[in-house]
Amino acid sequence: MMVPAMVWVVIFGYVPIFGVVIAFQNFRPALGMFGPQTFVGFENFNYVFHIPSIWGVIRNTLLISVSNLTLMLVVPILFALFLNEMKQMGLKRSIQTIVYLPHFLSWVILSGIFIDLLSPSNGAMSALLRMLGITPPDFLGDPKVFPVTVIVTNIWKNFGYGSIIYLAAISGVDTSLYESAEIDGAGRFKKMWHITLPGIRACIVLLMVLSLGGILDGGFDQIFNLYSIQVYSTGDIIDTLIYRIGLQNTNYSVGTAVGLMKSLISFILISISYFMAYKFTDYRVF
Repeated sequence: MMVPAMVWVVIFGYVPIFGVVIAFQNFRPALGMFGPQTFVGFENFNYVFHIPSIWGVIRNTLLISVSNLTLMLVVPILFALFLNEMKQMGLKRSIQTIVYLPHFLSWVILSGIFIDLLSPSNGAMSALLRMLGITPPDFLGDPKVFPVTVIVTNIWKNFGYGSIIYLAAISGVDTSLYESAEIDGAGRFKKMWHITLPGIRACIVLLMVLSLGGILDGGFDQIFNLYSIQVYSTGDIIDTLIYRIGLQNTNYSVGTAVGLMKSLISFILISISYFMAYKFTDYRVF
């Protein structure tokens, strides 16, 4: 029963690894993958660092990724804490279902919804701001506003699903501690601060450390479906740059070089994150 899955992993997970050789070639598709390609050493990597927008792309990637990672740590924790305090189980489950649902919708669907919702001319959000006497910004066309739009919509989509782990961790906290705190006169906020948060501290540290490996993932699906040439200066990330160079401009060698550099940096960050997870939380992969 495992054979089909193993074959799939080998074909799509391991065989493509040999394609990194393209990063060291002046690759010409007409000659074939194993044809007489010309090796150029590190010229493609040198070319990458001379792309005028490369440092802006790296800055955008780090800004969006770090913001997403930070907020995807804080917002789910706060949501899980307050949801755990709700006593009406029917309302609690309804809220859980509502906030989980967006995670299961693809960005292809959500981007169409957001493009209509945030349209500066006839979007519902713009109409609401005008009713309040506020001049609506161009959420998807203003370079200054676009990164904020990306971050907020990403958090809205994923924070509910991200809170599942914290809710599970909270359920494992010893309830006798809450009873003792109530006897001592502690209110809800004091119990959250002095019992719940310390009780899930190991889970928080573990997820925070393991998230470091994705610090260069700005969210290709989301940005590709939302951005336009007007916001390249603040919305272009490494993955979208690879797409344009490698596929749209058919410069496969340079696109592979950018992707290889990103993969190597991500591998180093993942290795560091697992070491830190083992050091601080005794987490082991094997």
